[in-house]
Amino acid sequence: MPKLGTAAGTLEVLRKYDFHFQKKYGQNFLIDPNKLEAIVEAAGVGEEDCVLEIGPGIGTLTQYLAERAGSVIAVEIDQALIPILSDTLSEYPNVTVINEDILKVDIARLSREKNAGRPFKVVANLPYYITTPIIMKLFESHAPIDLITIMVQTEVAERMQEGPGSREYGALSLAVQYYSRPEIVAHVPAGCFIPAPKVGSSVIRLTRYEEPPVTVKDEAFLFRLIRASFNQRRKTLINGLGNAEGLAVTKAEAAQALRTLGIPENIRGEALSLEQFARLSDLLCQKEAEKKIPADPQTKKNTRIDRQEDE
Repeated sequence: MPKLGTAAGTLEVLRKYDFHFQKKYGQNFLIDPNKLEAIVEAAGVGEEDCVLEIGPGIGTLTQYLAERAGSVIAVEIDQALIPILSDTLSEYPNVTVINEDILKVDIARLSREKNAGRPFKVVANLPYYITTPIIMKLFESHAPIDLITIMVQTEVAERMQEGPGSREYGALSLAVQYYSRPEIVAHVPAGCFIPAPKVGSSVIRLTRYEEPPVTVKDEAFLFRLIRASFNQRRKTLINGLGNAEGLAVTKAEAAQALRTLGIPENIRGEALSLEQFARLSDLLCQKEAEKKIPADPQTKKNTRIDRQEDE
């Protein structure tokens, strides 16, 4: 079996198995050894590490990871690639291949079963069409993960690093920066892949925070608030929140919260920092909670009595 990571080695494997690329899986195989080495270096993979690789494809990056890591767990959704992986990874006993959709995998359970509950290092060449759901799955699962090193579309990588005021700044930027410190570590031209995608890619390293940089009363509400703030980017924040489905916030309540924070009422969501969103979330989640608490009949009675006494 040839070492993968070159055009010749990759094409030999593809011809051997008469493999046909599946557009629905966004398959593009890296054929540049220097870029592969750069990914492994950026991930800081060592012999003590257990690496969770998402979408190993034919096993190109997996081979490089297996030579450095203590163990590699590769999750591949495409059944057609499983026999190929059995072949290309036959010399690496420290690799386990799982034929599953990563979005349906219980990562915390996987850590307990395969890594004694210790943190994974996640490394992946993510399909463009499903990058954001996978990233959010990794973060929101609260599974033990201390570092995520992924190759994504350059535009998406840049969006993860953006700050307030930028056109590219949005819900993904805020989510990534809430959970981690993002850093683009390499750029990968389209010509480094078979087949070549239409756009360039970048490797971005997301270093997980032990604790988020801001504290909020209700994390789930914070992200509902953020999504609502960017669903209609051209509208002011007040209008966006007031019209959002699934968010029990009126325009008047949003306006009052902004005044309390000393923020202009005509502001758009793209102008608020993560810290400002956190403070706004704490004010508005309290309002939403109050609406969901059924009134105590005794309290109502006492209120009526008080009013009668006042009269």
